[in-house]
Amino acid sequence: MSEPLDAIALAGAKAKGKRPYFFADADVERVLSIVMAVAGELAVTRMRLDTLEQLLIERGVVAEADIENFAPNGAQSNARGRWQQEYLARILRIVQQEREAIARPDEPTSEAAGDRLDDA
Repeated sequence: MSEPLDAIALAGAKAKGKRPYFFADADVERVLSIVMAVAGELAVTRMRLDTLEQLLIERGVVAEADIENFAPNGAQSNARGRWQQEYLARILRIVQQEREAIARPDEPTSEAAGDRLDDA
């Protein structure tokens, strides 16, 4: 019997050969890599959602028009809106943190705080 695959190890495994770089700035390159990973995850999610919709339609559980014409009620709409705001806040967290840092220029960075701990 073969060993089960270690999905976490495989996800973090380095591809063979040199990694292609498209931008001179390493930070931009990292952000692009993260965005492309999220885009890939979204693409897979959309394909799986389409599969579920197609199966539900084919089996007569729901009509395609029901999916297309669905309008959430007030509670559902509020829950969706709240989820979307929280989701965007998580994605844009770095932007918010940078805005806060600009507003408080005298506040030490986490790196400076760590250096102070090392010196103590």
